[in-house]
Amino acid sequence: MRSIGEMARDSGLGVSALRFYDRAGVLVPARVDPVSGYRWYAPEQLDEARVLVRLRRAGMPLADVRLVLAGWSDAEADLVRGLLQAHLRRLERGLTEARGAFSTLRAQLDHRENPMTTSTGTVRLSLSASALAGALDAVRFAVGEDPELPMLGGVLFDVEDDALRVVATDRYRMAVAHMDCAGHGGPREQVVVPAPLVDAMRALLGDGESALFTVAAGRVTLEAGEREVSGQRLAHDFPDYRRLVRLPAGKRVVVDVPALREALETGPVRTAEAGGSGPAAREVSVLAATDGGTVTVCGDGDEDGNGVGVDRAFLLDALSAGDRDRLLLEFGPAPTAPLAIRRTDDEGTFSLLMPVRLDH
Repeated sequence: MRSIGEMARDSGLGVSALRFYDRAGVLVPARVDPVSGYRWYAPEQLDEARVLVRLRRAGMPLADVRLVLAGWSDAEADLVRGLLQAHLRRLERGLTEARGAFSTLRAQLDHRENPMTTSTGTVRLSLSASALAGALDAVRFAVGEDPELPMLGGVLFDVEDDALRVVATDRYRMAVAHMDCAGHGGPREQVVVPAPLVDAMRALLGDGESALFTVAAGRVTLEAGEREVSGQRLAHDFPDYRRLVRLPAGKRVVVDVPALREALETGPVRTAEAGGSGPAAREVSVLAATDGGTVTVCGDGDEDGNGVGVDRAFLLDALSAGDRDRLLLEFGPAPTAPLAIRRTDDEGTFSLLMPVRLDH
């Protein structure tokens, strides 16, 4: 017999996923201790758990998964093949419909003006080198690495009037930093600087200097003192981040960052499968804000079932990027809302983390 921890390790499902599938009647433990409630799994259930992982990755509904596992354990091969074939046909129909929908959307995009189209105008900004260095440090961790989404592989420089915002996102997290600038008297300009050039710019910046940021003919140049770095901008449109940062009002709590970091590193952790190009499994910390103005790291939410799950590594990165001993955590009105991490002295510089579902 395998304990639930051993089953999670050998199957790749995770303890929380095994509990969910037990409650759903999909993969019920062979034995549950009547005193402790601890779950035990029979040897043959490991094979069923591995089948379950593959079926869920293929998007099969739980009702059909339950039937497949029943047929699998009873060696009803014809039933299992029939269910697999029916699901495959549904996936193929869905893919055909999705391709048609995306084709229509692309045609609509080709025939309408895109308000976020990257400008080809000239930009010339005078900046504080130390302020720009801090802004890049605050957002660099959120730059995307998915080759299928090249528009997220850099940092957006968004200048309007006398303010510059630098923005990065990989879809699961977003970081925004705000700083003053001078020398720009034209309309709003947006330039996406590729990550390698951003890193070269950051290495150039020192303390107590002024910096000159220019864009001309598609080329980005940063001058600091007698040093200079230059490269091509990304020829892609960046998402309209201003729409994404309009969050519903929620609970705001000021946290002691070293204490929270220690709680995250030593507290309970859940595992969850990641979608897209992310890792096969993610370590998830569940945070709950108390009425007394504190934040706790718990296993499954607080005693009222409240709590937001976030990727622990992403949250630790955001705390480091916040660069303060005290930061403001803003919880949305529901566990499905993003978690915001803000500076108490500069709320224009902040990070957003997308929540991780806790029911699997």
